[in-house]
Amino acid sequence: MSQQELLRGVVAALDRAGIDYMVTGSVASSLHGEPRSTHDVDLLVAIDVAAAGELLKTFPPPRYYLDPEAIRDATATKSMFNLLDTQTGDKVDFWVLTDEPFDKSRFARKYQQEFMGIRLNVPTPEDAILAKLWWANQTGGSEKQFADALRIYESQAGKLDLDYLREWIGKLRLVSLWERLLKEADTQ
Repeated sequence: MSQQELLRGVVAALDRAGIDYMVTGSVASSLHGEPRSTHDVDLLVAIDVAAAGELLKTFPPPRYYLDPEAIRDATATKSMFNLLDTQTGDKVDFWVLTDEPFDKSRFARKYQQEFMGIRLNVPTPEDAILAKLWWANQTGGSEKQFADALRIYESQAGKLDLDYLREWIGKLRLVSLWERLLKEADTQ
């Protein structure tokens, strides 16, 4: 099973279970910016333990690793759990939707778009930039995260809601990274 087929299967299982989701991470940055490969897919999910049964049924062992205890813990603590395809090594990270204002905002703004032949719920380019800058900040300045944000900004130039971006840049305390992004975008 390819990463694309795994993503298609996960999205179908989420839809069957009525679990709302949004694709984030490198898939979102590839959609809005510059394509890059990765061995994992990140999803933000509004999930509870009861709804997770569909995932467990769709992705059984030994082909897949999906720990029911990890799902229970992640839904209780609003953290993450993952699904691993043991044959290919491809992985899906499920980040449980939190009550944080930015999580709620970006999740509410998601929209559907076809990507890799799959109809997906995806973040807006603005929210993808903000998430990448936030992760760059959280990881001590990850250049990969920053570069993803920069490529999205450059690819979407002229179409971005700059007022929304500036509002959240301040709220998320990302001013220095934002200023660096603007400076690097201007010099290229």
